[in-house]
Amino acid sequence: MRAPLFLLAVLISLSAHAEPSGLIRDGAARVVGIVDGDTVMLDSGVEVRLVGLQAPKLALGRRGFVEWPLADRSRDALADLVLDRRVTLAYGGRRVDRHGRALAHLINEDGLWVQGEMLRLGMARVYSFADNRTAVAEMLAAEGEARAAGAGIWNHPFYAVRTVEEADRLHDSFQLVEGVVIDAAKVRGRVYLNFGTNWRDDFTVSIAPSDVRAFGEAGQDPLGLTGRRVRVRGWIYERNGPMIDATHPEQIELIEDVE
Repeated sequence: MRAPLFLLAVLISLSAHAEPSGLIRDGAARVVGIVDGDTVMLDSGVEVRLVGLQAPKLALGRRGFVEWPLADRSRDALADLVLDRRVTLAYGGRRVDRHGRALAHLINEDGLWVQGEMLRLGMARVYSFADNRTAVAEMLAAEGEARAAGAGIWNHPFYAVRTVEEADRLHDSFQLVEGVVIDAAKVRGRVYLNFGTNWRDDFTVSIAPSDVRAFGEAGQDPLGLTGRRVRVRGWIYERNGPMIDATHPEQIELIEDVE
């Protein structure tokens, strides 16, 4: 049987309640405040950003910021899981972000892996980084189950998986985009995945030379994706049409025969 190149996660039959392997537990505290659906305050004074998640964003006093749909529901779902409860912090990569927040997974008193449960409920999306990839496969699996069931945010058009044609009007936003790779090419060490015949205008995924190695180490060859249907997640910006930078393999999921 041929092993898939991407999205091994969706083939993993794993309960979202189970704490993934590879995490390192380090410390425990009581949650005394919920900032939003992916950020909490501990009684130790530490603010924790639930690594690997992007929950619907609240305005939080930011002038001109339009609150995302279901942000209140996401915050309340997280509160139900951890507020006024003792949690264990677990790490799988970089531990502190540039704002001084802990980048941790949370395990509540019942042994529930909070990231997995928030994704299973459809109250967040997977938002991974190259320096924090532990448990991303399990998170993608939990997200995929919620998306297939239309749970939470996946029943709202604001969070819909986009087509490559829609990407052109979604600059400066985090999106999941699906399409067929028309051509894959390497130019001066950088890999481009082109989703249209006109690379100057159509949606493209870019992989920097310094990041190509991570794909190879994961046994994945982006140049072999020509003709394959994939789902890409990341921030869309304008460079010869809409573009997403892929810094690590988990951003690109092979979706044929998956859903």
